[in-house]
Amino acid sequence: MAFTDICNKIFNESITDYHVKDNVDTPIQNPYPLKSIEYYLYLKNWIDTVQWHFEDIIRDPHIDPTEALLLKRRIDKSNQDRTDLVELIDSYFLDKFKAVTVLPDALINTESPAWAIDRLSILALKIYHMQQEVNRTDTSLEHHQQCEKKLNILLEQQKDLSTAIGQLLDDIAAGRKYMKVYKQMKMYNDPALNPVLYGKK
Repeated sequence: MAFTDICNKIFNESITDYHVKDNVDTPIQNPYPLKSIEYYLYLKNWIDTVQWHFEDIIRDPHIDPTEALLLKRRIDKSNQDRTDLVELIDSYFLDKFKAVTVLPDALINTESPAWAIDRLSILALKIYHMQQEVNRTDTSLEHHQQCEKKLNILLEQQKDLSTAIGQLLDDIAAGRKYMKVYKQMKMYNDPALNPVLYGKK
């Protein structure tokens, strides 16, 4: 099974598991061995899925401002957790390919494997929720047709992105491309780098 097939399978499992209760406070029950790549993929998508629903909730025009602020803090933490996990997945690939002899004319990719996998995880969520819209019976025919068209585009995008990630991993394994990972260095959560935070000292 191709690595992206494993990714898509695990992402769909995570999304399905979350929607059993469909509650942002549901504890994760990761079925994969701790610290395995499958464990990290499941955790990655679970974080994405919870954050997807955070983003829905915070857009409620009637949300209490105090609740909205608390939710914004949870979204900030979720973003940091997501970034940390992507970097952890890239560490897995750096270790996996550390013995590869890089060819003299090897190229660097615009993004690392894990950031491409991050996009694949988000695509799985888009597909799931667009399918929900297609399945609705309380909408107009126009809404149904528009959502069906969008769903087909998302499915094509998932296929193309899966292919591209597979090709990238094959190229890295063969030394035709090489990995160079930069930390995101997010500043807004760092009390030493966010002027609003360090200005209050």
